[in-house]
Amino acid sequence: MEIKVLGSGCSRCKKALEVVNKVVSESGIDANVEYVTDIMRVMEYNVMGTPAVVVDGEVKIKGSVPTEADVRKALGL
Repeated sequence: MEIKVLGSGCSRCKKALEVVNKVVSESGIDANVEYVTDIMRVMEYNVMGTPAVVVDGEVKIKGSVPTEADVRKALGL
């Protein structure tokens, strides 16, 4: 599973990355988590608000820091 956390490097985006990494670690799923801060790469996903979470190429969460429950739902857990 490919997971990307899109953000600008702000504290909210870093918090989103922490939540995603925690859920992935606790669930034991095989996933590659990438933190994308390059604005040109973020724009490829047509995301206007960050942070955003992309799972296997599909934007699942955007514009807010997700809760652990939000991330589990986005990952299908």
